[in-house]
Amino acid sequence: MLEPAGPQAPSLNRVQLAWLQELGLDRALLKAYVRRPAPPAAGLDAAAVPAADGVAAGAIVGRGVPAGPAGAAGMAGASAPSASASAAGAALVSTPGSGRAPLVKDSAVAGAAAVGGRAEQRGEAARPAGAAAPVVVAREWGALQAQVETCEACGLCEKRRQAVFGAGAVQAPRWLVVGEAPGEQDDRHGEPFQGRAGTLLQAMLRAAGVVPDQPVYYTNIVKCRPVGNRTPKPDEIQACLPYLRRQISLLAPAGIVALGRLAAQALLDTEADFESLRGEVHRLRKEDGGEVPLVVTYHPALLLSRPQHKGGAWQDLNLLRAVLA
Repeated sequence: MLEPAGPQAPSLNRVQLAWLQELGLDRALLKAYVRRPAPPAAGLDAAAVPAADGVAAGAIVGRGVPAGPAGAAGMAGASAPSASASAAGAALVSTPGSGRAPLVKDSAVAGAAAVGGRAEQRGEAARPAGAAAPVVVAREWGALQAQVETCEACGLCEKRRQAVFGAGAVQAPRWLVVGEAPGEQDDRHGEPFQGRAGTLLQAMLRAAGVVPDQPVYYTNIVKCRPVGNRTPKPDEIQACLPYLRRQISLLAPAGIVALGRLAAQALLDTEADFESLRGEVHRLRKEDGGEVPLVVTYHPALLLSRPQHKGGAWQDLNLLRAVLA
């Protein structure tokens, strides 16, 4: 029988503890033999000091070893239990009436911890639970369009008729116009800026002397229509941004117009107030390290309900036109 733990009590690692627990050793008794972390140095927050083997002592007894291949590999690669631990386990097994405690209490949590541990060993950041895997974005225009059309990176794919990749001049356009998200007509026809907002946008570009003389490409930060034309959610924007960044890289536009707050904040990676972003030429860094001038202005859908801002939009477009002259 195990003696009460004292200063000279054996310090057991998590594999040894799991092995003894599998043999049926009582958890309350095992807690006294859990390897404790060294006391934190003066001035160091104790919460920042990791427990032995990277796992808290309480988690060792409560969860055991991860189920599946990861747990088996960990058991196979660990050192054998100490002689005193083995003797204690054998004595307990021989005691009449001793039962086995279940080894794995929470295999999902334990498995996630094992994955995170392997990522740390490789020097990678552990991905939060439920987070989508990073998208590998196609490097050619046709493949990129096909990837967007079949994308399922967020929930918007479930209600769309089709993804709206973009439309316009694809060979080094002079202007790239970026909106927020497809509307109902865009979702129906497969092209951005359809309906009344698109008609007004074309009138704005004609007034600024852009079309029909200069090539333009049109797209949105989100490629699928949110149901009810609601505002896209942050996770939906983040799911689509890699596609937009690759579009900018492949199109190599001379200048960019960001229509509306969401497009401006997403492209410039800022939470600054929309009005504070207007009236100046920003520099957007591309994937290749180059920069492209960017101007922020009102979305034409807003101008339909607030026509008093049309003069400001005309000034914004002329600001970019002067840069590109």
